[in-house]
Amino acid sequence: MANSEQANPTEQDSAALHAATVSALTPDISQENIAKLAALFPNVATEVQDPETGAVEQAIDFDALKAMLGDVAEGQRERYQFTWPGKRGGRELALTPTDKTLHSEVERSKDWDTTQNLYIEGDNLEVLKILRGTYAGKVKLIYIDPPYNTGHDFVYKDNFATDADAYKAANGDYSADGAQLVANPESNGRFHSDWCSMIYPRLLLARDFLTQDGAIFISIDDNEQANLKKICDEVFGKDNFLSQFIWEKKYTRANDAQYYSCNHDYVIAYARDIACFSAGRLPRTARMNAAYTNPDDDPRGPWKATPLHARSGSDTGIYTHTFSNGVTWTPPSGTYPRYSEENLERMESNGEIYFGKNNDAIPTRKTFLSSLKDKGIVATTIIPHELGGHNHEAEEEVKALFSGTSLFPSPKPTRLIALLMQLANVKPGDIVMDFFSGSATTAHAVMKANAEDGGNRRFILVQLPEATDEKSEAYKAGYHTICEMGEERIRRAGEQIKAEIDKENAQITLDGEQRPVPDVGFRVLSVGDSNWKDAHLTPGEYKQGELFDMVDTVKPGHSPLDRLFECLPVFQIEPSASITQLTAPAFDGHTVYSVGDGRLIACLDDFPITEELVTAIADLKPAPAYAVFSQDEIPDSAALTNVTEIMRQRTNDFTRTRIF
Repeated sequence: MANSEQANPTEQDSAALHAATVSALTPDISQENIAKLAALFPNVATEVQDPETGAVEQAIDFDALKAMLGDVAEGQRERYQFTWPGKRGGRELALTPTDKTLHSEVERSKDWDTTQNLYIEGDNLEVLKILRGTYAGKVKLIYIDPPYNTGHDFVYKDNFATDADAYKAANGDYSADGAQLVANPESNGRFHSDWCSMIYPRLLLARDFLTQDGAIFISIDDNEQANLKKICDEVFGKDNFLSQFIWEKKYTRANDAQYYSCNHDYVIAYARDIACFSAGRLPRTARMNAAYTNPDDDPRGPWKATPLHARSGSDTGIYTHTFSNGVTWTPPSGTYPRYSEENLERMESNGEIYFGKNNDAIPTRKTFLSSLKDKGIVATTIIPHELGGHNHEAEEEVKALFSGTSLFPSPKPTRLIALLMQLANVKPGDIVMDFFSGSATTAHAVMKANAEDGGNRRFILVQLPEATDEKSEAYKAGYHTICEMGEERIRRAGEQIKAEIDKENAQITLDGEQRPVPDVGFRVLSVGDSNWKDAHLTPGEYKQGELFDMVDTVKPGHSPLDRLFECLPVFQIEPSASITQLTAPAFDGHTVYSVGDGRLIACLDDFPITEELVTAIADLKPAPAYAVFSQDEIPDSAALTNVTEIMRQRTNDFTRTRIF
């Protein structure tokens, strides 16, 4: 390429290349929030200078903001709040950007090239930060089963008890002059602070993932139920509270219980925006439908009598109504009319009022079964084991996949997750996320739902690679981390579903239609360090000797595919997007990827590119929306200018060229 003979970078070249690069840090959520406030109240936006770097950045003038808001709660003024030692740190943790990235694990994946499902190994806090920009407002349902605060270690540290002295020494609950801000802290949170600090930042990030009509469902027990409810009230808004379901996890009595046999867990549910949320309904049962008959041979089919009165109403609305056939009706004493007189007249003219065979019965409304079949029934807040499954059923599901071996302690049954998807009104094509994946029941349930209705729901699972106990059945079976177990559970569950459908399709059917096999694959990714050396310094912060260290910016041992995955969040491209390796003579041995059917073209090798390669990429049809090149491929600023100019001139649409 022209001007590519220059071997060593000058300070000017280094500055030019640095200016063209993209930061590996995730977006700064604090700055995003400042921008939102500035958009609402432009007069509160100001600029401040960083005392260390001298850089000028946007900030909020809190005095101006307080003037706009009027009366505010501040200082030691009494207010209603829920807090604990470490809450401030948890909030800051959620706002702090991460420089971690996702790495490809092709060998551990199933159907890498075609699947839309993700299984991510790593700390879910880091994963949520990495995925937030890409999946904001896209996830219909988040279901999580976080570690219960029981005092028994499994996936996360879940023995969060602290003594009173440690509680008093913790930071975050004192004003600047040392005054304590929380009343009666001894009885409020001293055994729960660490657990609250663990879940709080994760929920703060999780909220941004939900669609406007989405919801989050969280399994929990009595140890942290009260605290979780308060945290969710703060994070999601108490007005968006949907329900606290009681799930019957066991159906047998434990006579050796110290006080009472605990047969339930809770599922706490919140909507992203309750005004947009539509609750899913349950299907009607045969027993329910049996209550509908047709004694008058109505051509509209079976119906059930519904009283014209209700137990509640307004005294001013009581009246006596005379129907056209002369029958007079007055609501019974202590009740009120359910319908207005105009509606009664309309229903009578439509043949919806039943007076008995001889007009001698109390008038009732005919509710037709045909009008209810597609509407379903409203769910109750009690989830019996007959409907949502139970612990023993969940264990048997796992044993059936692993030749009778019980690998996971206390997995959830797929029927429970399937029910929650139904209650959250998850439709084919929606995304379901579980960032405390554990036994991977959520993935199993999503695949089963797709198999039943031919849908294409997708799952995103996240799991910490916690080591299994060497004495456990899982370890003896060869599974040394929870992730290895989860991946294998999804793999085997998918094969089981596929085998069942193939067996059914092998049977001769009258219509000849074949039942489709759903997406039973998953793309495995893992959280790791950036593929590039730290280049977040400004040009003025570099020392002369460090310039030569930055000639090769790519860390050794990282593949072009891994570098590609680090680029995707910048362009808000999902890591489940299609990835194709292109071939052409002009590529001259370079690895060129097409992502999302050509939306992004990337060449991230670590040896110099040629003008022919850049021209070939620019001439691709359709023209890519983005073109990405590795900084190590471009020897100097002149070559950089050449790359961007070729892309600009030869593409039909303006192509944004980025350098990593």
